[in-house]
Amino acid sequence: MARKLPILETSGAIRNDGSRRVIHPADVSGRFHTARKALFYLLVIVMLALPWIRIRGNPAMLLDIPARRFFFFGTSFNAQDTYLLFFLLIAMAWSLVMVTTLAGRAWCGWTCPQTVFLEGLFRPIERLILGNANKRIAQDQAELSVTTVAKKAVVHALWVASSALVAHAVVSFFVAPRTLASLIAHGPAAAPVTFLWSVALTAGIYFNFAWFREQTCLIVCPYGRLQSALVDKDSLIVGYDTARGEPRGKAVAREKSSESGDCVDCKRCVVVCPTGIDIRNGPQLDCIGCTACIDACDEVMDKLERPRGLVRYDSLNGLEGAPRKIFRTRVAVYLTVGAVIAVLGILVIRKRTDFVANVLRVQGAPYTLEGTVVRNAFNLHLVNKRSDRSTFVVEPISDTHVRFVIPLTRIALAPFEDAHAPVFVESQRGQPRGDFTARLRVRREGAPPSETLELTLPCLAPLR
Repeated sequence: MARKLPILETSGAIRNDGSRRVIHPADVSGRFHTARKALFYLLVIVMLALPWIRIRGNPAMLLDIPARRFFFFGTSFNAQDTYLLFFLLIAMAWSLVMVTTLAGRAWCGWTCPQTVFLEGLFRPIERLILGNANKRIAQDQAELSVTTVAKKAVVHALWVASSALVAHAVVSFFVAPRTLASLIAHGPAAAPVTFLWSVALTAGIYFNFAWFREQTCLIVCPYGRLQSALVDKDSLIVGYDTARGEPRGKAVAREKSSESGDCVDCKRCVVVCPTGIDIRNGPQLDCIGCTACIDACDEVMDKLERPRGLVRYDSLNGLEGAPRKIFRTRVAVYLTVGAVIAVLGILVIRKRTDFVANVLRVQGAPYTLEGTVVRNAFNLHLVNKRSDRSTFVVEPISDTHVRFVIPLTRIALAPFEDAHAPVFVESQRGQPRGDFTARLRVRREGAPPSETLELTLPCLAPLR
């Protein structure tokens, strides 16, 4: 006979009347909490250090938008490389889809900046000054006192300072850290645009982590809604073992009756949840997979000397006692798509050159005629995409029908600099018959030829 689930009281961040319920998650400890905390600190350290790290003399990460130069792990790019963003974005989207299919909302609970900074920086400040969840709830419900106001003022001051730190860490990805430090030392007047961006980011971060908090995940972020279409019954999620836990009862009830489940209805899994849900209600969009309920339930099971895992990482099939399949049709499809994206990306990146060369006709008459000699004038445009000084060699590809006149055969360019150079192509009138193409080779000195330019030339009919 099927066990009947009890009717649960409303949980979550939104009450039945639509008003918001302020959530103060209780403290929790355990193996997942320790692992997440270590990962949070590692991610924050990487974020703060990345703009300062240099690889091959270049910043590990810098997006210098005004100068249109970008560095990713020591490799330099410029505006002509923006097409590569397609592969970067599609790879990120594929990774998110793949991770969600295999491990549910592991991204949200473990590596999302919203979770990392809220649980790793802002919430600990609140706990340190205002106390545990029960004390914070009591302070919210009690009348304001001088002590409470003073403590909350300290908390908000530390939140503003933390927001400013995070904001400047974000800005350092767009302004070189040493330059940013110099701008800060000289005051807002030295760079008003950078200052305004820093202030706006600080205000936005403070608003988010001081007040909006879980609403960002529940209302603003589209991923929470998208993930419901990506997971299936074999995806790894945080879930409650209904068969083992029901019917609920007090710890002594199990001693009197073998029909009682392992869940003692202590609601410890509810009070530690950062979005305020009850994991026992089954899979929910508001669950961010933070594993706080797993640690909380394991702690209770340890005290009751019962096996861990009443709330655990498992698939819906696993929670129902069925075998879990890791490799399945949708995983095979996603892997195939990922392989195609990877191959295309590699082919495109292999064709990328560290300079840009193109040639256009000069404005005005398309050619000049001196007796039987037809002279075509072109403008060669070179862009150095490297972060070091480079010299480029311009050389014609031999052709019996044309003669190149190249005033500058060697062009030296500073990092990310561009230059224009004239190129003249002469041919005999009437030779060959019809329009034809002359070819020009451009290469970086010391490197193999990598750019061949084609110049279309008109052929004038011979004089009669």
